[in-house]
Amino acid sequence: MESLMILVLVIAAVLAVFIKGAADERVKQRRQKRKIHEGFGAVPDRDYSDEELSSIPGYFSMHQEPEQVDDITWNDLGMDQLFFRMNQTYSSAGQEYLYYLLRTPQLKDAKALDAMEEKITCFGQQEQMREQLQYAYMQLGRSGKYSVYDYLNYLDNLGERSSLSHIICDLLLIPAIGMVIVSPPIGMMFLFLLFTVNIFGYMKQKHEIEPYLTSFAYVRRILDFSARIRKMDIPVLKEEWEELKILEGKFGKFRYSAMLGMRGSDTAGDPLSLILDYVNMLLHLDLICFNTMLKEVRKHLTDIDRMITIAGKTEACIAIASYRASLASGWCSPHLAEDSSRESVRLEIRGLYHPLLEEPVKNDILAKQGILVTGSNASGKSTFLKAVALNALLAQTIHTCTADFYSGGLYRIMTSMALRDDLEGGESYYIVEIKSLKRILDAAREGSAPVLCFVDEVLRGTNTVERIAASTQILRSLSRPGVLCFAATHDIELTELLADCYDNYHFEEEILEGDILFNYILRSGKAMTRNAIRLLGIIGYENAIIEEANALAAHFLETGNWT
Repeated sequence: MESLMILVLVIAAVLAVFIKGAADERVKQRRQKRKIHEGFGAVPDRDYSDEELSSIPGYFSMHQEPEQVDDITWNDLGMDQLFFRMNQTYSSAGQEYLYYLLRTPQLKDAKALDAMEEKITCFGQQEQMREQLQYAYMQLGRSGKYSVYDYLNYLDNLGERSSLSHIICDLLLIPAIGMVIVSPPIGMMFLFLLFTVNIFGYMKQKHEIEPYLTSFAYVRRILDFSARIRKMDIPVLKEEWEELKILEGKFGKFRYSAMLGMRGSDTAGDPLSLILDYVNMLLHLDLICFNTMLKEVRKHLTDIDRMITIAGKTEACIAIASYRASLASGWCSPHLAEDSSRESVRLEIRGLYHPLLEEPVKNDILAKQGILVTGSNASGKSTFLKAVALNALLAQTIHTCTADFYSGGLYRIMTSMALRDDLEGGESYYIVEIKSLKRILDAAREGSAPVLCFVDEVLRGTNTVERIAASTQILRSLSRPGVLCFAATHDIELTELLADCYDNYHFEEEILEGDILFNYILRSGKAMTRNAIRLLGIIGYENAIIEEANALAAHFLETGNWT
């Protein structure tokens, strides 16, 4: 009777554990689905570890193409911040593909963006279907500290691996157990020795392969994810689903080995997982399975990459739909000219604003030739140039513009704006600047695609006379066919020297009651106000300094001499 009571209690305890586990899982699912529902159209709010930040470019690093957005342009435009602003993804595949997408503008075929637009529109309109997909992506999750490509790139470092030694050790257990029966002392000693060798060997090899198990686990989840989402009836993804089905069929051996030798991260820490850890220590089952998985992954690297691409591209489209819904100041789909010849370079934007500003001022611009923007510091010149550049980039990557209207061609977008001294390389600001400008000149001269470039305060790192002389010739070189240049400058002289090839625009400010006010409205023509010296007075400089500075400036403007 006592034994029966103990058995009943054990069964009840096990049932309670399973019931609680099921209840916790339902609570977790409801929490996740609520997060997905509330997250769409919201500004993402999440922290990134240093490891995750370094993993985000993983897909991009493996898919380098000519004329992608270079590091200077990416940093000039603050693209990391914009990426964080629109990164409403739940998987590594989606996150890494979104980053790649932002760095890979379409330069050849505007129609190639139409298929993506169809998916973005569909995800923006069909809430139930979208949330089902997002939940699947949440189950796919992230690959850990590093990109899956960080591991796949170094598979060769593992060399050729054989499971023969593990199998021999496992087979030796049979005579060892038999010896325990025949001669317990000798058998136990033999068994202890065998287990010791297995455990030490296991710990050494387990540490070596652990990072790769993480990547293999992600491959396994990709396969499970693919099987799950293919059951969803989504017409805009019909072709992708069919391709995934074909790709899945190539991973039979991998699936079988993963099933036997791997536990998903969702099982880590439970009693069964703990038991399996000890079994693997003694029998090396996961090491044997790992070697099989290694062979299969090496054989199907291209297929894995393709599956990650399909998964990532689809979730990136969902993130873009969410980003559109989050833009309180509005957005538009661009009109991109099919003719991207170097002779037909123009750009028209109405209601343009910078995508990272919460309360932006909208402006219009029509550029048929170079644009020269003048105005004082903080008046809005740099922000305007960045807004134009960002919209051109977003038009050719995510088919979305922070504007009321956008019309342009397919351009290679390059900037020279937020430069710094290269202290490690021992280069001054001026050297860094002229190197940055030369790469634009080289692209304009040699590239196949038209160039849309942005230069902020050209040659600010040198003296006035040489700056104006050299700036004139550099900007004139950037007015050639196939190039559309936007430049900002304090040097009013450039407006006259380049009047034949650049249209002039300016920002201006007002000084009222001892304070400076900026309206950030772009106006036609060159800047007419000079307030730099007046601002000294607002800050509190001595009157003598201000008066002498005004007198010296007036003398130069009248005579052309400083003395």
